[in-house]
Order: sequence, then C-alpha cells, then structure tokens
Amino acid sequence: MIEPAPTAILIDLDDTILEYDGSADRVWRSVVTEFADGTFGLDIERFMSALHEFREWYWGDPERHRTGRLNLELARREVVSGTFELMGLTAPSLADKLADSYAVRRELAVRPFPGAVETLAYMRAKGIRMALVTNGTSAMQRSKIQRFDLEPFFDYVLVEGEFGAGKPDERVYLHAIDQLNARPSDSWMVGDNLEWEVAAPQRLGIFSIWVDNNGAGLPETANASPDLVIRALSALTEEI
Repeated sequence: MIEPAPTAILIDLDDTILEYDGSADRVWRSVVTEFADGTFGLDIERFMSALHEFREWYWGDPERHRTGRLNLELARREVVSGTFELMGLTAPSLADKLADSYAVRRELAVRPFPGAVETLAYMRAKGIRMALVTNGTSAMQRSKIQRFDLEPFFDYVLVEGEFGAGKPDERVYLHAIDQLNARPSDSWMVGDNLEWEVAAPQRLGIFSIWVDNNGAGLPETANASPDLVIRALSALTEEI
C-alpha cells in the first residue's frame, strides 16, 4: 500500500488496459499463412524474421513513430513493403493485401487484460479521479474505448488525435492533470512505455508506474527508473 493515495491517476490504454502488442505476431502469422501459397516464395519464418528487423527500425524513430501511429493504414503498408524488400520480394499488391488484412484482424484480437476493467471499477468506487491518456487517432482509439465501454470509468479522456499532441509531450500530462483538478505531485501515471509513462511524467514530478506485461524486467538499455513496477493493471488494487 502506497501512502498517501493519489488524488488523480492518468492511465494508458494500449498494453495497459487492453492487450494490443501481445497479439501482433500471432495475427501476422495467421495472415501470412493465408497468403503463403508459394507464388512469391512467401515463407512464414523468413517473413517473421524480416518483419521483426524492419519493424524495430521503422518504429524506433520517434518522429516516424508519431506520424505512423496517426496513419496506421499507411504505416502498416510501409512496414510490409519494407519487410518484402528485406526478403528480396517485389509484390506491392500482395504487400498491401497483407497489411490491410492484418489491420482488420489485429483490431478484432484486442481484449482487456484479465482484471483490468474490474480494477478501473475498483478505483472509481474509491473516488479517485482518473484520466485515460492515449496516443493515436481519434477514430481508432475511440472505437476501442466504445467497444469495451471504458469511458464511464474516467473523468476525462485525452486522445492524441483530438488534443493535437501526444505523449511524451509534457502538455499532455499537465492538461490531463488540470482537467482532474489535481497537481503533478499528487498524481500517478500508469502505462507500459518507459519513455511515455515513466521518464516524461517523472520530469514533471508525477509518480510513475511501469506495467511490465511480459515480466521481462527493465531492459539493460533502459534510461528510466519507474517509481513502481507492476505486472498488470490489476496489481493497483494492492497499492491503493
């Protein structure tokens, strides 16, 4: 139990409340299996290896990440095209079909983590003011929020595509906290991204909680030190 309890909590959406990245490889494999008819030499293992390599490069650049997440349809097509290029394949039509099929299946695969929704209800019942703070487009993020009926748990919802800026821009955290009539010193930020949910909010004096969904611990190259590490959002019921 952490004392004092927070006045306000900012909570990330993807891979904090909803399992998102965890389903990516499984969905890619299912899509490639469907399209791997031998016409283009589309071997599943070769594709997955090249995908991991290209995806790490593509999303590793902060500016490319920002523009990509605001146009995921284009970004996914670029990722598959780049993956094909690494494989020595030239099949732009197939690349686009793969990317578009993946996009549909990926969204269908999204689910709340076990206990996540119940944890939101628990904190709501405790009277803690909460804001959902998520990067991405309005259409995509609002669709997930509505699909799982998450908005009633929150006093405020900030979506990058609506606000005009996303994490780790300090305006995002300060605005959300202001909407909750709180201060950084009595607020928590909870999420899975070490820069967006730990390093950036800590610079503002916000208590930062890192969700280590994979249980792998802090990477050796991590440049952030969370105030608290939890394995799942549901662990917050033990801290409040």
